[in-house]
Amino acid sequence: MRLRYSFILFICSFMTPQLAQSQEELLDLLAEEEEPLTQYTIATFKGTRIVSGHTVETQAEGVMQMLIGHRFGRLNTGWRDLFGLDNATVRLGLDYGITDNLNIGIGRSSYTKIYDSHIKYRFLRQRYGAKPFPFTATAMASAMIRSDLRPFGNIDVPVSSRMYYTYQLMIARKFGDWLSLQVTPTLVHRNLVQSTNDKNTIFSLGLGSSIKLTKAMRFNAEYYMILPSNQIQSDIQGEKVRNAFSVGIDLETGGHVFQLHFTNARGMHEKFLASETTGRWLDGDIHFGFNVSRVFTMYDRYAKREKRAARKSSL
Repeated sequence: MRLRYSFILFICSFMTPQLAQSQEELLDLLAEEEEPLTQYTIATFKGTRIVSGHTVETQAEGVMQMLIGHRFGRLNTGWRDLFGLDNATVRLGLDYGITDNLNIGIGRSSYTKIYDSHIKYRFLRQRYGAKPFPFTATAMASAMIRSDLRPFGNIDVPVSSRMYYTYQLMIARKFGDWLSLQVTPTLVHRNLVQSTNDKNTIFSLGLGSSIKLTKAMRFNAEYYMILPSNQIQSDIQGEKVRNAFSVGIDLETGGHVFQLHFTNARGMHEKFLASETTGRWLDGDIHFGFNVSRVFTMYDRYAKREKRAARKSSL
């Protein structure tokens, strides 16, 4: 009998350290699972445009966005032009996500017959949790060409003189679920200007905000100021160049984002916002307009991965 108890005690003396070690490993594993994870902020803005200018948002990999921008004439033209509705300009654009953070896009605007293209890269993302970071940063470069031969009068100019380039750095932060702010330093280079008093390269500072009103509605505001203000001396169509200011509403309806806005800028590109806005709000030089965007998934990378994994497992 004593021999049996001695044998049991001998076995337990070996098992107790192993059980204790296993318990410690289990507690360590649970502690690791309880550590905070790094989570990225999503939907800083509802879409890739605040009103006319870009946001830090990019299209996901394999997703194409069709963007239709419509801008009517000035409200102060009166009832004969139906308060600007008779004089409309349109921009048609396509943006495509090469990766989640790298996008390319093309577009064509009827106003001054501009063709444009851009590349956009989001290189920093706001995040919280284990490794927080305070803001999202996106860089954008675009090139434009006027297809009309006579931008400044009755003299034909070569292609190189009708080229324009824009470079932007967008920095944005989302505060909770209701407010987003963006700062956008902008450079616009114009190969040809009207006089030697005008700068070829214009610096402008863009400011943007988006405020949540309801689950599907947001209020947006956008302002581009020319710094310093004397970079452009020449008039455009007899009017002085001014800072661009726009306000609008985002309406999310399923796969569409519908934007209604009022602005003193006729053009729907950063080139116009930063260097060619002439309307004055106090004089009623206000344009009503809207943007409609629709996204299409050209391919689903996750579905492709699942098919690839299923094919390998079947082999």
